[in-house]
Amino acid sequence: MKKYIFLIILFISTFILSAINPKDYFTWMLEVFPAVIGFILLIFTFKKFQFTYLTYVFILIHCIILFVGGHYTYAEVPLFDWIKDIFHQDRNNYDKIGHFAQGFVPAMITREILIRKNIVSSNNWLSVFTVSICMSISVLYEFLEWGVALGTGESADAFLGSQGDVWDTQADMLYATIGAICMILLLGKIQRKTILNS
Repeated sequence: MKKYIFLIILFISTFILSAINPKDYFTWMLEVFPAVIGFILLIFTFKKFQFTYLTYVFILIHCIILFVGGHYTYAEVPLFDWIKDIFHQDRNNYDKIGHFAQGFVPAMITREILIRKNIVSSNNWLSVFTVSICMSISVLYEFLEWGVALGTGESADAFLGSQGDVWDTQADMLYATIGAICMILLLGKIQRKTILNS
């Protein structure tokens, strides 16, 4: 139980740090909202369904990515401004890290549920369902961003983080898809072993 407490402390600490003097409180709220909802859901479902520690660690990493993006806005994360300047890129690409994680981490969650609940027995179909579900999550998130932009007007620019890129939405969904595929290829076997040993 101590290891879970450690993750909770890290979550709360980084959440508080992200809330201290962010670039814009409205944008910060929009960006960290999914992490807070996820945290509450994980707390309430912990007794009924515990993910492996590996999955919880990656969920925390994804939350920290959201907290950093919320604090600075995705278009203005300082490290990625520096990377932009060094490599002569035309935009701050921190949001692509966020969307990659938006595919990678939900793939871990989805696979673990599908494996442990024995919903899909074939490994090939497991991969297809995992990637499809993650793509659906990404599409729904883009719909959410679109809805917020329509509802709030100019104040949503920092939340969208498109930085003038007309293909930003499509690129975001592509990065989430790549993230899901990378999770299966890089951690699929390790995750399955972790599930079987838990």
